[in-house]
Amino acid sequence: MDRRSFLSGSLKTASLALSSLSLSSVLTTGCSPTTRLRIYILKGSIPATLINELKKAVPESAGLEVIPVSQLDRLFASLKQEPKTSGKGGFQGLAFWQTAPPAPDLVTLGDAWLTEAIANQLIQPLDTSLLSWDQLPTNWQSLVMRDRQGNLDPNGEVWGVPYSWGTTAIVYRPDKFKSLGWEPTDWSDLWREELQGHISLLNQPREVIGLTLKSLGYSYNYPDLETIPDLSNTLKKLNQQVKFYSSDQYLQPLIEGDTWLALGWSTDILPVLNRYKLKAIIPQSGTALWANLWVSPNLSPKNSGIQEWINQFLNPDLALKLSQFSDAVSPLLITANQQSLPSSLLKSGIKFPDLTVLSKSEFLLPLSEQTHNSTQNLWQKMRG
Repeated sequence: MDRRSFLSGSLKTASLALSSLSLSSVLTTGCSPTTRLRIYILKGSIPATLINELKKAVPESAGLEVIPVSQLDRLFASLKQEPKTSGKGGFQGLAFWQTAPPAPDLVTLGDAWLTEAIANQLIQPLDTSLLSWDQLPTNWQSLVMRDRQGNLDPNGEVWGVPYSWGTTAIVYRPDKFKSLGWEPTDWSDLWREELQGHISLLNQPREVIGLTLKSLGYSYNYPDLETIPDLSNTLKKLNQQVKFYSSDQYLQPLIEGDTWLALGWSTDILPVLNRYKLKAIIPQSGTALWANLWVSPNLSPKNSGIQEWINQFLNPDLALKLSQFSDAVSPLLITANQQSLPSSLLKSGIKFPDLTVLSKSEFLLPLSEQTHNSTQNLWQKMRG
């Protein structure tokens, strides 16, 4: 399951395949069956070189067990996974644990899953008085301030702490565009006649309808879709440009030349850019943003060590290292002195867009039921 599966209209909860976790994938300090601090992280979201540095901030008496999990849907499912104490041992018969492991204290969660996690009482609010909360830019604070149904609420409780973010980007084959005499710069280029049949888009209604809204001068989160003239026709024209839709298999056809341009997520794109001589841009009118968050499961025993762990990610020094050595960026760098940042980071384009472009970019926020239904209807008409 990909990053934005919950935004496609299907709110199905995948079951956590804990059998995919092996003992060799667990990074521990003081690890034993009585380890008190367990953290599930999205694999690759924190460079391995930083794990040891992060351990230093956690009280030695607490112990620490860090388990990388490869997919966000599994991390979401872990929020509701109750320990089972059957004779077979472990989570649902996970044989290599003789006794059921305790619930995790912290879990990485994609922002697209936050509303569902809150509404189903899978996570608990965090006490920001114990955190360096003011280090986060205010719009990042607003992202995780919700009511008990998971709706944005400026007076709501804090349900997570963003620690990294990325973008939706356009990645393309410059060799294919050379003969055209131009290269893409904004969403409107996707409708150019020369690209008909050469584009792949993410199989995500919010992403595709959102970029279309952006091309027409509206927000990704515009609530009254029925009031926008020609939105449906514009989507149909875009569909005629598309060779296929995929949220996980869009890079290989681009590399092989079957497509010329693809819509994708920055953390997928960055590792392959130089290797395959691809280019990527953030459209000048802005793009969609996503975030990885630390959340505390309701099953967690409220371990005091979680504050020390989270506060490390609210430390400017570690935020810079995280941004340099991973394919995502810490929110803290947005308000940092840009002249003090490494030039390699500022030139990364889709990883850390120009602040002018970034100011036009948006998170995909929860929709009302009416707007959600309108989105699904438009998607069906477009694809039909």
